[in-house]
Amino acid sequence: MARTKEFDRDEAVRRAMTVFWEQGYEATSTDDLLRAMGIGRQSMYDTFGDKHGLYLDALRCYQTEYGANMAECLRSHASPLAALREFLLSIPGATPKERARGCLTVNATTELAHTDPEVATVLKSSGALGLGMLERIVREAQHKGELNSKLDARVAASFLLTTIGGLRLGAKAGTPPDTLRAVVDFTLSGLKAQ
Repeated sequence: MARTKEFDRDEAVRRAMTVFWEQGYEATSTDDLLRAMGIGRQSMYDTFGDKHGLYLDALRCYQTEYGANMAECLRSHASPLAALREFLLSIPGATPKERARGCLTVNATTELAHTDPEVATVLKSSGALGLGMLERIVREAQHKGELNSKLDARVAASFLLTTIGGLRLGAKAGTPPDTLRAVVDFTLSGLKAQ
């Protein structure tokens, strides 16, 4: 008789996500994952297939959680510009440990996206969602007169998405928070209504 799984799959994925986030895909061993998830080797293989399958699930979990946090932050103010500013400033405002860990999306992009088509597909999908959220906030800010109405909202959103990645990479590389905050101010000043 087959044994039933005796662990919370979602919690196991979140724990694996943390390990991948802190160590990267290549540096993470199966034993690291098993310890973090508190499950046996066979349970991992039966549930996730292999380390790569678990990584894809962890990456999707991160994308879902990060996307929900981003959406919540971008809806947090009556002013779309204030909401965008708060979101951008959350990057330099993170703790030193959080800044050093970086962003799992950026980490996956730099480590695997160029060689792993499945990872690239997950990242492309989440990037499209992020781009859509940013385009909506840009349009709202334009409608309220907070951002330059002559800007192409899609291009501005792409610029912001790229800036977010750069801020996260800079934070991971140790760029001082004051410098990152200055980048946020410079970025937003270039988009403001004239």
